[in-house]
Amino acid sequence: MARRCAASGRGVQSGNNVSHANNKTKRRFLPNLHPVTMLSDALRVKVRLRLTNHGLRTVEKRGGIDAFLLSTPDAKLEPEALTLKRRVKKAKAAQAAA
Repeated sequence: MARRCAASGRGVQSGNNVSHANNKTKRRFLPNLHPVTMLSDALRVKVRLRLTNHGLRTVEKRGGIDAFLLSTPDAKLEPEALTLKRRVKKAKAAQAAA
């Protein structure tokens, strides 16, 4: 599984460790990922995602996972979130038809 936030898309960055003698060696900056379980109102199930703190705060600010997915363009979502968005759209359409 990739080290990438499902909501914000933040991933691993690279840089250098710089010693006191100014020697530079490669290092990786890992995102602050947390496994989060959120309740989807449209699907009526719990959804598990790996989100960064930034991604989690964004989802909460937009009003929950359903509102976040429906308001975010497809190009900005990770594949995991994109499949969830399709499920939410289908469930919303089914609720509107009923």
